[in-house]
Amino acid sequence: MCGIVGVLSKTEAAPQLIEGLKRLEYRGYDSAGIATLVNGKIERRRAEGKLINLADRLKKEPLGGTIGIGHTRWATHGNPTERNAHPHATDKVAVVHNGIIENYQELKEELQKSQYRFETDTDTEVIAHLVTHYIRQGLAPEQAVDASLARLKGAFAIAMIFTGEDNLMIGARFGTPLAIGYGKNEMFMASDSYALAPFTNKICFLEDGDRVSMSRSGITIRDIKGKQAERDIRTTAQSGAIMGKGKYRHFMLKEIYEQPSVIADTLNTYINPATGHLTLTDEILSLSNTPRITISACGTAFYAGMVAKYWLEQLARIPVETDIASEFRYREAPMPKDGTALFVSQSGETLDTLEALRYAKRQGQKIVSILNTIESTIERESHLVLRTLAGPEIGVASTKAFTTQLTTLACLSIALARKNGSISEAREKQLTAALRELPSRFAEMLNHDEKIRLMAKEIAEARDVLYLGRGTAYPIALEGALKLKEISYIHAEGYASGEMKHGPIALIDENVPVIVIAPFDNLFEKTAANAQEVVARGGKVLLISDKRGVEKLKDIATWTIEIPEVEAFVAPILYTLPVQLLAYHTAVTKGTDVDQPRNLAKSVTVE
Repeated sequence: MCGIVGVLSKTEAAPQLIEGLKRLEYRGYDSAGIATLVNGKIERRRAEGKLINLADRLKKEPLGGTIGIGHTRWATHGNPTERNAHPHATDKVAVVHNGIIENYQELKEELQKSQYRFETDTDTEVIAHLVTHYIRQGLAPEQAVDASLARLKGAFAIAMIFTGEDNLMIGARFGTPLAIGYGKNEMFMASDSYALAPFTNKICFLEDGDRVSMSRSGITIRDIKGKQAERDIRTTAQSGAIMGKGKYRHFMLKEIYEQPSVIADTLNTYINPATGHLTLTDEILSLSNTPRITISACGTAFYAGMVAKYWLEQLARIPVETDIASEFRYREAPMPKDGTALFVSQSGETLDTLEALRYAKRQGQKIVSILNTIESTIERESHLVLRTLAGPEIGVASTKAFTTQLTTLACLSIALARKNGSISEAREKQLTAALRELPSRFAEMLNHDEKIRLMAKEIAEARDVLYLGRGTAYPIALEGALKLKEISYIHAEGYASGEMKHGPIALIDENVPVIVIAPFDNLFEKTAANAQEVVARGGKVLLISDKRGVEKLKDIATWTIEIPEVEAFVAPILYTLPVQLLAYHTAVTKGTDVDQPRNLAKSVTVE
């Protein structure tokens, strides 16, 4: 979602604000801006579009001052224009805000009756006018902020600076992350610890309901009840270096090509290479006795959970429920005594997933999370964490994070199956050996990327595309369709192959390519029959299968992508690669913004 950076510095704030905002670009945004105090007065520079537009404006109109706030905005209320870009300001205060103020309309109407004039379409501007209103009533900045926060409904993180206060910044969080960085006679604030890495490695995280008053010499935190609070200061492992694209045209392609390495890193965390045994902790292995695992996540991470449902039920014989996080807690689902709730997230900050976690926690579930980003809110609120070692993922469309999530879930499934005796030691070794072959299979596939690029030129002409799969290939069909629509803007849908006759077959004609994901396993013949039905109705099939599958259907497939033969258990991980590449090359052919597709954000921190 949006990104916040705040700086109380000894030197000019503007360059540091831009540096911090650059590190938040991966989250997705459509405008940016900064505000500083210059001779005690608030000055702003804002720009529509990418951060480079703001940087160019600052070259023409420099901004001095040693205290400032910055923001990358992803539009919720109001179009992505300079007028709606943050920071929003009055003559008393400048504000940047992540989240949504649910009652902004009623507050706006109230303030308009008191002659406050609104210049934007955003919910955030209400905060600036509300704080100003209380300051004009004679309240000090901290008191004015407290009075304002008491009236706000929704989820938010906020940072503010005030006219005439060059040694004061106030922040607050409720439901949306905010971190504080400690320097030498300098202090920093950001929505993501990654943004603080260039300035300091000492940080603390605010908890829900916290508000912080920050000066160059330190901070005062008060909790939701207004009592002074202490939050642990930790040394972060985040790197201060900004990741580059290297030789690659886009971050997404770079991250696709990093998969052999990051999958190997993740596997080395969980598998003893000498014995072939899983090395998970006893606390994780104790989950083999759980009566049910409830998996919840959003988007691509949810599809990883869907694959894990097959693995955990087939191998470990543990009942599994999967739920989209944004729907889960509203069902008010009953949860079993001693049950486990498993959450999958790249960022560890997705608000829907976090709220689902909190619901499960209230229901007495053991909370297990699979995370890529360190030091996240979901990590801090989980009982157990399994890490994916994908490293920073900058492209908005998830690639290496997804395959390392699958890799981690595969290791968990095997470990629990072995612990409860549903597979033998010999079978464990077979499966871990198949996992350890994946990096080389990925590298082998990447050497044939050119063929997929040529196919993508034809897919790019389509208006609609269907993806089909059975078993563990079904979630990969969903993921393939999501990737295509995310970055190429082609309408795409994924279906379980057996559901074709229940509606989607009506869409088939010669203008609708159908991507069939069909490893040569015990379900291949059924998927092949569905492919035959597509061709019989004039549809064109792009078949993704191994050598035996390609040979079987070569006469009906318009295009084929041949995958190295692998153990059926690991097939969904490997079959992810061609659907990623197909989406990437299609998007490049169409000329879209691959790394930052329109309307999307990397980390969705509002519901």
